[in-house]
Amino acid sequence: MTRTFYSLRYFNYRLWFGGALVANVGTWMQRVAQSWLVLTVLTANDGFAVGVVTGLQFLPVLIFSPYAGVLADRLPLRRLLMTTQALQGVLAGALGALVLAGAAELWHVYVFAFLLGTVTSFDGPARQTFVSEMVPADSLPNAVGLNSTSFNVARLIGPAVAGFLIAAVGTGWVFVINAVTFAATILALGLMRVGELHELPHSPRGKGRVRDGLAYVRGRSDIMVILFVVGIVGSLGLNFQLTSAVMATEVFGRGAEEYGVLGSVLAIGSLTGALIAARRKRPRVRLVIIAAFGFGVASGLQALAPTFELYAAASALVGLSSLTMMTSANATVQMSTEPAMRGRVMSLYMMVFMGTTPIGSPLVGWIADTWGARWSVGVGAIASLVVAVIAALWARKTWEVEVHYSRTEHPHFSMVGPGERHVLEVERDAAVRAAAAQDRAAERQGRAEVRDALGASDAQQRSSSA
Repeated sequence: MTRTFYSLRYFNYRLWFGGALVANVGTWMQRVAQSWLVLTVLTANDGFAVGVVTGLQFLPVLIFSPYAGVLADRLPLRRLLMTTQALQGVLAGALGALVLAGAAELWHVYVFAFLLGTVTSFDGPARQTFVSEMVPADSLPNAVGLNSTSFNVARLIGPAVAGFLIAAVGTGWVFVINAVTFAATILALGLMRVGELHELPHSPRGKGRVRDGLAYVRGRSDIMVILFVVGIVGSLGLNFQLTSAVMATEVFGRGAEEYGVLGSVLAIGSLTGALIAARRKRPRVRLVIIAAFGFGVASGLQALAPTFELYAAASALVGLSSLTMMTSANATVQMSTEPAMRGRVMSLYMMVFMGTTPIGSPLVGWIADTWGARWSVGVGAIASLVVAVIAALWARKTWEVEVHYSRTEHPHFSMVGPGERHVLEVERDAAVRAAAAQDRAAERQGRAEVRDALGASDAQQRSSSA
């Protein structure tokens, strides 16, 4: 199997990949339907209302993620995920029933967005950490990349399907279909071979677990830089549900189908980035910064695009750069974090990545209503460029970055900074522990052989005496 799809050789991961793909298609369908319901049915093209819905959906991540990380480090992840997936399905079905009954109002969507975000805040850290249990540590970057591939294949399919379904049968049935798709993930989790899971160490009960996670992250400047970059870009730049909707309707005068197509074109670039990420053996902090800068450039091109076709073409570049940033950040944080701390660290990562959206999304919606749709895209472009430059200058000034040049058959430069050194330390500690375990096993084997030899000698002496 090629390096790109290497993790699919593991039975449990194959089940997870297939189930997640189905559920992700449904999730993207609901995202498009939810924005379209608010923008065109419940309001008169009110971008601020769409921003509020998006913000409410991500606000619980900001509130509950630290506690969700503690649960992810303490509870069996497979059973936790089965619970969160079932609850998401129930909420999607209930909202669909309200819409089909003609009883849905804007405040209903607000409430369901908050409830769905609450469940998602507990699902996210468990989902991110569970990848480590399905594949060996050396396959983790590949598995993270394939997870992004599944997510973005769904992004390619979901918005287009949602656009056609909205035009054909309305938004209500889109929510109902999404509710059914969560059964795929639950079934995949139920069919897994539990004995083949690499269960992570569980954190014991006790006070201060959230505080321990915060202290760990504060002591890691490489993770702090990632959180800084991802937080700014996520809050002001990754508001595609809102910006694509207002650009399609207000600037280019297009309908639901073209809005869905924009999401699919964005996914083409994201899917390309995910496949490239799956081949990457070890991501780096510098790639996160470079990708954030590339995202700013691509978003700037979107904001200035004179036609719908050029806007759609720039969407592919936006998808590629944003996905590269996200997968690099995710894999870098996971690979360099101690296993017993991984749930809490990933919850803080999710809190910054997704939880800053409630702050940025209403602001971007207000900018769209006040200054126009183009500025709602442009503010994310400017913010991404600025944060990338600041992070690069800070890293260059603060970190002891070593640059090496190798004159081998394939000449290349390599850079060693704090992130690379920490990964090397983790790998060295793991090697030392493995060697110590082998020594203990050899010592036990030696003692057993001595006992067997003494036992055989005693038996021979007793036989001779008899």
